[in-house]
Amino acid sequence: MECVVQGIIETQHVEALAILLQGLCGVNKERLGIHELCLRSSPNLGSVSSEVRLLCDLEQPEPTWTIRHIGGAMRGAGADQISVLVRTVVESKASKTVLRMFYALGYKLDHELLRVGFSFHILRGAQITITVSSVNKMLKLHATDEAVPVTPGIQLVEVTAPASPENYSEVAAAVSSFCEYLAPLLYLSKPGASTGVVPTAAAAAASLMSDGGGTTLS
Repeated sequence: MECVVQGIIETQHVEALAILLQGLCGVNKERLGIHELCLRSSPNLGSVSSEVRLLCDLEQPEPTWTIRHIGGAMRGAGADQISVLVRTVVESKASKTVLRMFYALGYKLDHELLRVGFSFHILRGAQITITVSSVNKMLKLHATDEAVPVTPGIQLVEVTAPASPENYSEVAAAVSSFCEYLAPLLYLSKPGASTGVVPTAAAAAASLMSDGGGTTLS
């Protein structure tokens, strides 16, 4: 399982967010370059269609592949009372022939994206990962060098942490607590919830750029 929240930030404030995150996490950012292919199977013989994502890490010396399947979100009173989305996730490393294998299994390419940006990691009540990326679409099949932003001037921020049925409430609390430090720059909420940019982002960004960041969390 994983706990996740998302938000958006204007590209002009991303540098300030990076300064804030570096201060909070106490480490340098890591470059992010992910070619994501979303595949769907066609329903047949009474089965339902399924979706799987293939992630190619372009920042590695030799691009590496990961199979990622996102399951359903947790529902019920417990889920409604927490501010993060809790969902099941299955991941597995794969070889470079993985796309060919899924095509052979009857999956078809639904869409593909290129995410370019950076990430930070921090251990604070949970192993939290923060990614900030420009989401780009392909003009031609697999043409990552010709990708263009889906929403020019806006970048996606995602905060995730692995969890289990036994500790998801503690992990969700840790993610929520960490997100409070980012509140001056952006709103973070469950994926799918409508959030916009924060009115105070410009002032908060200017302050961060002038003082060089914040205090490292311990």
